[in-house]
Amino acid sequence: MALNPDDPLFGAGIDTLAVRAGQSRSAEDEHTEAMYLTSSYVFASAAEAAARFSGEQPGNVYSRYTNPTVRMFEQRIAAMEGAEQAVATASGMSAILSLAMAHLKSGDHVLCSRDVFGTTTNLFAKHLSKFGVDTSFVPLAGLDAWAGAVRTNTRFLFVETPSNPLAGIADIAALADIAHRHGALLVVDNCFCTPALQKPLALGADIIIHSATKYLDGQGRCLGGVVLGKAEHMADVHAFLRTAGPTMSPFNAWVFLKGLETLRLRMDAHSANAQQLAEWLGGHRAVERVFYAGLPGHPGHAIARRQQRGFGGVLSFTVRGGRDAAWRVIDSARILSLTANLGDVKSTIVHPATTTHGRLSEAEREQAGITQNLIRVSVGLEDIADIQADLARGLDSL
Repeated sequence: MALNPDDPLFGAGIDTLAVRAGQSRSAEDEHTEAMYLTSSYVFASAAEAAARFSGEQPGNVYSRYTNPTVRMFEQRIAAMEGAEQAVATASGMSAILSLAMAHLKSGDHVLCSRDVFGTTTNLFAKHLSKFGVDTSFVPLAGLDAWAGAVRTNTRFLFVETPSNPLAGIADIAALADIAHRHGALLVVDNCFCTPALQKPLALGADIIIHSATKYLDGQGRCLGGVVLGKAEHMADVHAFLRTAGPTMSPFNAWVFLKGLETLRLRMDAHSANAQQLAEWLGGHRAVERVFYAGLPGHPGHAIARRQQRGFGGVLSFTVRGGRDAAWRVIDSARILSLTANLGDVKSTIVHPATTTHGRLSEAEREQAGITQNLIRVSVGLEDIADIQADLARGLDSL
């Protein structure tokens, strides 16, 4: 929920919001956020129950769509993103699905970047298409391609920036202008930057998506997602959540509340480590190319400097020798975790072409730039020298 001028946190910095926003104390006056592990709530009378269910009286009804701990998380992340309202969901993908089911209908069109998480591509191209929603995919940074592909029935422009896994950068303000000129909404997946590094709504975006599983948690503990934006755009999302139930659990919401408290500190540390690693990889003889917007040679470097306050913790690189060489580097790692998750304090390494983007066709992977010699690293908070040494073990053998 957006903060009003009478709120003591109005105008507060992001670190203060991360620690204090959304906190609601019970009659016990607890200092930390309470975890409300309950499926339902007791009403004082039949009249009160009827008023709660109809929405005439505010208050909790059923934890599928009203829970105090989940509400605290929603209010905190909304304050940090500068959004009027947030709707928490069971996962990042269920956040995208909830948004789509709330706002799209048969005959609608979505314009999506080619540079998105493989499962996002599948959701739009293979599942929503069954319900008559058509999706076109365009190059992330090609503004002319975006403008030329918009139709009269286009409802969303959907983009990840930075993108997964190639760290591509989209000009959010320019895409917002294209969307709004055609009566569409710009949806930005802000998972890689979080509000600690980027504020898409302030740049003109209409809706933000997060996989809370990643940096908002920060320690790989829980699944969760969230959709944020104006209250008028979130009303139907919440209505879908109430009906279909892709709901965040109170326990996970409590974990995410704790994760948000250190978000900015962690994102700064992730970014610093990733910058050093990207520069080191760029000088290794076995590395063909490094994809990280913090490098001056990255095509999106100037835009990223303008719209982000840091470059994030995820990078990718290609190695000489194809898939066999990429797998050798991955299998040689002894510290980095071989897992598809990212945004963890523990560094992770993965081969996108056979994991995160493995369900795409070869043609779809080629269009998205997902080659067999590509490796993605989510740079954690270990000593940077140890991360480099772990990768050098495989790279030096090529």
